[in-house]
Amino acid sequence: MLSCALLRHRGVPARARCGFATYFQPGKGVDHWITEYWDDVQARWIRIDSEILEQATSAHPHDLRPGDFLTGGEAWSAFRRGEIDASQFGVYGTQNWGPSEIRGNAVRDLAALNKIETLPWDEWGRMTDAYAGRTSADYDSLLDELASVCASSDPDALS
Repeated sequence: MLSCALLRHRGVPARARCGFATYFQPGKGVDHWITEYWDDVQARWIRIDSEILEQATSAHPHDLRPGDFLTGGEAWSAFRRGEIDASQFGVYGTQNWGPSEIRGNAVRDLAALNKIETLPWDEWGRMTDAYAGRTSADYDSLLDELASVCASSDPDALS
């Protein structure tokens, strides 16, 4: 959050992203937040993990490669397509792994894209029911749409 705030203070478009880092534990997506900033020269959002810039955790923390970090929506879509095992996505040091963790991060990422940067454990609305396994196919369909909107380059689709 601090790197995002500092970039914004300097006039650089920046946004927090909620999702899963794949560079902390081999074969796992670990709950994590990163920053994206807009690079006019390359005309793209660059993903940066300021927490590990001086560490050997990732080969490219200053410009994360595709697959190094999956936003909540990207992880949700990959799960729904059968590309990832949801049981390998969750919170390090806890038993909180699986589809419910991906659902939660997808919702938090949408909030972050709307400049509502929450705490990693904040829950609201149907998120509590989703974590408790009390949602149904309609909630999953809603998350499909949410993931699509978060992946869109249309800023109006986010609001």
